[in-house]
Amino acid sequence: MYLVLSIITILVAVLLIGIVLIQKSKGGGLSSQFGGAGNVMGVRQTNSFLEKATWTLAALIVVLSIASSFSLRSESKADTRFSAPAAPAPAAATTTDAPAAPAAPATPAN
Repeated sequence: MYLVLSIITILVAVLLIGIVLIQKSKGGGLSSQFGGAGNVMGVRQTNSFLEKATWTLAALIVVLSIASSFSLRSESKADTRFSAPAAPAPAAATTTDAPAAPAAPATPAN
């Protein structure tokens, strides 16, 4: 799921880059390229469309980033490759007040 969300995020980012590059900062941009097409799609309508597309794609990138963050977190919990191995439990300390009994001397075999 994380891979799919990452690919969609990259595609949306490329589209956002394209939309931003079409625009000009002083109100020109795509609308100035179509001087004779003002009857069909006026300057305001073109700028309005590009602005709406920019904000929509930017919001979509934010939503996809949050979704991929949650997806990565849930996949890493389910996948044990990414989790740290459990630390072994410390051995219980055995303390005795009396020393161990000495071993019996070995008897020689005849």
